[in-house]
Amino acid sequence: MIDEEQNPVGVVDLDDAKSRAREAGLDLVEVSPGTPGPDGRPPVCKIMDYGKWKYAQQKKEQKAKAHAKKSELKGMRLRPNIDKHDLELKVKKAREFLEDGDKVQFVMLFRGRQMAHKGLALGQMRAITEMLDDVSKIEQDPKMMGRRATMLLAPDKGKKDATDSKREKEAAAAKSEA
Repeated sequence: MIDEEQNPVGVVDLDDAKSRAREAGLDLVEVSPGTPGPDGRPPVCKIMDYGKWKYAQQKKEQKAKAHAKKSELKGMRLRPNIDKHDLELKVKKAREFLEDGDKVQFVMLFRGRQMAHKGLALGQMRAITEMLDDVSKIEQDPKMMGRRATMLLAPDKGKKDATDSKREKEAAAAKSEA
C-alpha cells in the first residue's frame, strides 16, 4: 500500500487500508493487481482522491489532443491543357502540403471536347505522381467520374525521412568541397 504522501507503507490488511483511507477522507484505489497463488505478490493500492486524479487524466488527454496535428485534405484543381510552368507551381505547392502531413487531392476538370483526350489527362496525373513520389504514396489511383478525373495522394513518412537524410548528406558534401 502507498499512503496519501506517496510513501510506501508495505503489506497491509484490506480492512486496515480501507479505514486509513476513510480517516484521510480519500479513496483506496488499486493501482496494480496482484498475482494469485501461494507465493504471488499482493495487489498494490494507493490512498488518493480518485475524482481529482480522474480530472487530471482528462486534462492531460485534452491537452494531448489539442497538440496533435490533424491531417487535412488539400485540393488542387487542374485542366487537361495546363501549362508546364503552372503544373510545376501546383506540384511545388502540393509537395509543401504533403511535407506538412496533409493529403492532397488532384481534380482535373474537363470541358466540351476535352473529354476526347482523357488518356493524355490521366498521363499527366501519372506524371504528377512521379514528381511527388519521394514524399507521397497513392491513396486513390487516378480515375474518371463524369467530367472530372480525381486522384488522392497521402504523405509517406518513410520516404520523406529518407529524402531528408539524403539532402542533408548532399549539403554536407557540398560544404566540405567549398
